[in-house]
Amino acid sequence: MADIPSVSRRGFLGAAGATMAGVMAGRGRLATTPSSGAMLGESHRKKKIPIGVFDPVYEKLSLDEMLDRVSALGLEAMEIGTGGYPGTNHCPVAELLADPAKAKAWKKKFEDRNIRVATFSCHGNPIHPDPKHAAKDVESFRNTVLLAERMEVPVIVGFSGCPGGSPSDTMPNWVTYRWPPEYREMIDWQWKERVVPYWKGAAKFAREHGIKRLAFEMHPNFVVYNPKTLLQLREAVGEEIGANCDLSHLFWQGCDPVEVIHLLGKNGALFHAHMKDTVFFPENKDRFGVLNFAFTTEELPQASETFRAVGYGHSASQWKAILQAYMDVDYDGILSIENEDPILSGEVGVERAAYVLKNVRAELMGTT
Repeated sequence: MADIPSVSRRGFLGAAGATMAGVMAGRGRLATTPSSGAMLGESHRKKKIPIGVFDPVYEKLSLDEMLDRVSALGLEAMEIGTGGYPGTNHCPVAELLADPAKAKAWKKKFEDRNIRVATFSCHGNPIHPDPKHAAKDVESFRNTVLLAERMEVPVIVGFSGCPGGSPSDTMPNWVTYRWPPEYREMIDWQWKERVVPYWKGAAKFAREHGIKRLAFEMHPNFVVYNPKTLLQLREAVGEEIGANCDLSHLFWQGCDPVEVIHLLGKNGALFHAHMKDTVFFPENKDRFGVLNFAFTTEELPQASETFRAVGYGHSASQWKAILQAYMDVDYDGILSIENEDPILSGEVGVERAAYVLKNVRAELMGTT
């Protein structure tokens, strides 16, 4: 793992805009907020939001090996995959549901290292038009709810899903533009016949088992992909629906991160937060637009943007404003590092993101 040079927190924050921002530094409006002490009082400004990590980045490690690495980084919480796309590498859901003693022993491994199990994640597509695919993700969600109830984990993270565009479709159809008219008909059909009915039932099941926070990642290729569609589903289903605020998917849509956090907080819909950055390559974005994402290093020369570790797409000053916004709205979840950086892959990206987040948090709390 690469060594990080020693530097004071104040020195880091002063220099990071130039050294860590990537090619977007200075191109977008730097988000700023009034002093949270003036807005909500000194106690809110001082609130320490736990920093954690999402476990798929450690997929090749055992549970104990992963926890030792996370503990060594000084992280305070974890988001654990319980099915769907994240898998169950560190959480044998069926075993833990079948045997309360095993469940207690599993959770104790975290507690012994002062790591909080803050969220379970079962990102999937429970409204997939293929019945077998949908059934698998529905089962994963329901088992995650039961496990969260047993483990007293308050938040479940996932996707809203995406159905087909008609009853006869066999593959999902992500429709975002309402013209020509048949596309509006598809969107209306999806929400009325598939999206809202399923999530009303799923939210009811969660509520019956004491789970009141279903945090949807606003992600392309799913019906909830921005704050507007998130709040639309919350209005239709109920207050169990909220956001996993992963800004990496919102940066490329042109959202202002501070505005998004304040909007979601104002609506009581801010349940979880992924910490992941996005860097833009202006020469390609100007030619090709933003729907031109890179997922591998081989794709980077032609890409308009790609995911980066926190601080490598936007400056530390921007991330300081983001953490300030979370404090301003009295966010009570965790800051969960999700590393999908094709350049700083795996644990290296987690280490770099943790360094940035711990520094800006300390600066905001006045502990530097």
